[in-house]
Amino acid sequence: MTIDELEGNTLSVYVYIVQADRPVGTRDVTRGAELSSTSVAHRHLQKLENLGLIEKNSYGDYILKEKATIKGHVWVGKNLVPRLMFYSFFFLGAFAAEVSIILLSFLIKDLVIDVSFLFLTGITAVAMVLFLLEGLSLHSKLNSKRPEQIEKIG
Repeated sequence: MTIDELEGNTLSVYVYIVQADRPVGTRDVTRGAELSSTSVAHRHLQKLENLGLIEKNSYGDYILKEKATIKGHVWVGKNLVPRLMFYSFFFLGAFAAEVSIILLSFLIKDLVIDVSFLFLTGITAVAMVLFLLEGLSLHSKLNSKRPEQIEKIG
């Protein structure tokens, strides 16, 4: 299921519930997602329940019903990772291969590196860095409110 409505605090609450991997109450969510009050947490929990992503158990706690596909992100275990990070890793691999070829040219006398190859290596490095920075920016926006919770749960 792809949900485009998840953003901001609602997305943070949802990620908290996925990472908690246990029934959570309104107070747990308020603390875990660092929301201002239990009424704010309740509002976001109701929105997630209406979307069919979580449900209340018999004790009144909320449990994960379905792990949704979040636009621009991929679930890796219980962690939500921006797709841009994977693109960065692809360019990291290409950059490593290009640098290896350049280094080999110093060892093998017959291997001559053209200037256009050096230019290509520079472009690959720039693409790798841009995707990495954008991916880290998206990741930090999602996790900036509760880094200590992620460390405890992860």
